[in-house]
Amino acid sequence: MESEPLAHVFLVSFPGQGHVNPLLRLGKRLASKGLLVTFSTTQSVGKQMQKANRITDELSPVGDGFIRFEFFDDGWEDDDPRRSDLDAYLVQLELVGKEMLSRIINKHAEQGRPVSCLINNPFIPWVSDMAEILGIPSALLWVQSCACFSSYYHYFHGLVPFPSETEPFIDVQLPCMPILKYDEVPSFLHPTTPYPFLRTAILGQYKNLDKPFCVLMDTFQELEHDIIEYMSNLCPIKTVGPLFKNTKEAAESNVRGDMMEAAADCLEWLDSKPPASVVYISFGSVVCLKKEQADEIAYGLLNSGVSFLWVIRPPRPIFNKDSDEEFFVFQEGFLEKAGDRGKVVKWSPQEKVLAHPSVACFVSHCGWNSTMEVIASGIPVVAFPQWGDQVTNAKFLVDEFKVGLRLCRGDAENMLIGREEVEKCLLEAVGPKSDEMKRNVLKLKEKAEASVAEGGSSDRNIQAFVDDVTRRSIALTGIVDSVI
Repeated sequence: MESEPLAHVFLVSFPGQGHVNPLLRLGKRLASKGLLVTFSTTQSVGKQMQKANRITDELSPVGDGFIRFEFFDDGWEDDDPRRSDLDAYLVQLELVGKEMLSRIINKHAEQGRPVSCLINNPFIPWVSDMAEILGIPSALLWVQSCACFSSYYHYFHGLVPFPSETEPFIDVQLPCMPILKYDEVPSFLHPTTPYPFLRTAILGQYKNLDKPFCVLMDTFQELEHDIIEYMSNLCPIKTVGPLFKNTKEAAESNVRGDMMEAAADCLEWLDSKPPASVVYISFGSVVCLKKEQADEIAYGLLNSGVSFLWVIRPPRPIFNKDSDEEFFVFQEGFLEKAGDRGKVVKWSPQEKVLAHPSVACFVSHCGWNSTMEVIASGIPVVAFPQWGDQVTNAKFLVDEFKVGLRLCRGDAENMLIGREEVEKCLLEAVGPKSDEMKRNVLKLKEKAEASVAEGGSSDRNIQAFVDDVTRRSIALTGIVDSVI
């Protein structure tokens, strides 16, 4: 197959749903601008993606370019129990990943399509090391907010006081940001976090921050303007979000990154409900509520009388080997009482669900992907954060952007949210009190759409990045002759 010469960008993702989705969305956007994009992650995740999305290893056209997949073996069997120990797995991933990916990249060079740029996301900063050794320019896709990027940056460099063992409850004041209470700072930075290895993994990227020539961020200038302006003086930041808002060319592509197949009848069920009447509930691909808390939410839903679509995924303990996560089972009679007013699925087509007119609000853990999606869809949120950046995102959604209600403050609160509080919050979220939140989030939706539209702030940044990569490709290796 003959084609226009294309510069080749190679994307390497940490094997987690919340990392795969934004990086693949970026890949589609870059391909639509005329690049050849190879997306890579581990074979164990690749198999799930292929099964859920019918992905093949063939070139898929996207706009003026192409995207393809090439997965690598991480050296462990799919059912290896060590996979539940993220600390050990990160070491294994770096050890094997460097070797396997170097081979793949060298193979591409031998086949006449050398890699012009490597892009990774957090948790795998060693990709920047590998790129430096191979003499290939690299970039980072930051998959959290710029506010969180600033938090980690200032913590890593010791620029402002953060909660410590001696002062665990102090507030944190960062430049161009509201004061963060101790439980609003990204919780991995707190001395009592049960996930210190995640702090180590994220901060590993800051040790390597001088190596990427660009830090791409899945946010947009108009959402975090002052923070972005400030941090741009410290790092080469380009905002490219919300990546959730696909361009026409990327939207037409059927390339998706879900690891579980979405329930096919979600939208049909939503079609049967009145406008703005359904509460959508999903806590993402990692968070698992304790059974007692899930039960309280369930009965709060039942008592409120609202219709609901609830995503309860199968257990996937990835944080540590001692996880006691179990598949949640409703108390007997709950689903019968809910009847057609409620629907429970293992996974949903979230982009389409949030765009459905029947959805009134989103009860969310406030991961950044979900935060971007809810803003870009114009849907108010009920914030139910647990840990990590979720608590910071909830702070901004509720107090700064004023597009949501807070139902809990996260793990640090260590409080069971009762069914009465759940019921009260849900009724507010679908009632007249939600009008102001709806107006605010629709304004942000307009700004989000403008940022990714042709000539918008994020669109300009992506085009500038593509132009930069193309120039570097010509300077380093010459223009690629073929995409075969």
